[in-house]
Amino acid sequence: MKATIKTAKGEMEVSFFEKDASKTVENFVKLSEQGFYNGLTFHRVIPDFVIQGGCPQGTGVGGPGYSIDCELDGDNQYHDRGVLSMAHAGKDTGGSQFFICHSRMQTQHLDRVHTVFGKVVNGLEVIDQIQQGDRIEEIVIQK
Repeated sequence: MKATIKTAKGEMEVSFFEKDASKTVENFVKLSEQGFYNGLTFHRVIPDFVIQGGCPQGTGVGGPGYSIDCELDGDNQYHDRGVLSMAHAGKDTGGSQFFICHSRMQTQHLDRVHTVFGKVVNGLEVIDQIQQGDRIEEIVIQK
């Protein structure tokens, strides 16, 4: 299963790690299909670190109204360039916020702390173009 994250700066095609993070993928797909992410911003952009989106308030404190458990035991739980991972405020508190890594250099400490559930396989250059406040136009799921 894949997804396309559409932005004004371009599209990022994501391949999911369903084997390693099935519940996190299921949650992201459900929210995407409901249109939850449409129009939300990348509210946190830190160069050479991450771009983060998925907060309905645009502040980094909002979510879908529920939390999901972390899935940290899979083989692909390493934060590298293009990795899609679940943001949270502590173990098992994620919901809708996600981030995409700029590089491995600044993200190693996130390994097995945040659930990695996919990776950008096309459109890596878009990650570097996203600025704080840029919007997610739509996330389209391909099953």
